[in-house]
Amino acid sequence: MAALLLAGCERRVEPVSQSGFLLNTFVTVTLYDKEDPEILSGCLDLCRSYENILSKTIESSEVYKLNHRPAGETAVTVSPDVAALISKSLYYSQVSDGAFDITVEPLSSLWNFTSENPTVPPEEKIEEARKKVDYRNLKLDGNTVTFLSPDTSLDFGAIAKGYIADRMKDYLLEQGVKSAVINLGGNVLCVGQKPDGKPFKIGLQKPYADRNETIETLNIKDMSVVSSGVYERHFEKDGVNYHHILNPRDGYPYENGLVSVTILSTQSADGDALSTTCFSLGLKKGMELLDSTDGVYGVFITEDGEVYYSQGAREFLAAEP
Repeated sequence: MAALLLAGCERRVEPVSQSGFLLNTFVTVTLYDKEDPEILSGCLDLCRSYENILSKTIESSEVYKLNHRPAGETAVTVSPDVAALISKSLYYSQVSDGAFDITVEPLSSLWNFTSENPTVPPEEKIEEARKKVDYRNLKLDGNTVTFLSPDTSLDFGAIAKGYIADRMKDYLLEQGVKSAVINLGGNVLCVGQKPDGKPFKIGLQKPYADRNETIETLNIKDMSVVSSGVYERHFEKDGVNYHHILNPRDGYPYENGLVSVTILSTQSADGDALSTTCFSLGLKKGMELLDSTDGVYGVFITEDGEVYYSQGAREFLAAEP
């Protein structure tokens, strides 16, 4: 990466990065205006601490304990982070009329997209799990969560990375960082802009292609870029592509003509939730939701390779070199 000249400085500052395998992906933090490995370590440590709270599979996590609460326990006091995530998740569950559903865990745990030999779950198991999914069985009052059904369990997989990225950005700002990029396995959050005042250039991945192959490049300043697609965690069986974005209504992956949705937003938690929500709603309804929401923009790619932009999204396209 080329050296950057900081305004008002005599010497050049090289970007410094640190990576770790967290949240089942590679997490990388790059600082452009400070050469401080302690800040990088602290940022990755923060990410790890959130994983230990929000994971549905780590048995000591708060979310695992909520999902394995004693029979008969209906009201539980949760941490401020979990309360904030439930609140935002319930909002997107409501605006999508359940196309995004925070209580999808019984279904999502049936499907294993990372197995060496993945299989489609039996139909009766899917049907049984599907009946347990309904965000309306979850109520939040302050820091108290009430489960209206003993079968209700939580999965923050569609929003946690965005929320964690936002908290990592808060940490960097507290450390005096004004120019950085947080990358949580493709969930990208830009802190400020490059030290020379130029935007960060973020590539929009071409579906099913190598990670380095892009269809567009975006100019991003102090915003988040999050994509959801059928090519991320998926497997093929009998000519059908099964991907990780599940329809809560029938228990199977969505088949709606979309292959990816990318959301640009100020808060990465919103971008994370909206990428899944808009994918779940499909092109027409997803576009309508974005166009009625201030400060968020979307890029939709369909199975036939067409690219659609929500209002204002084209303004972020980088000019051809």
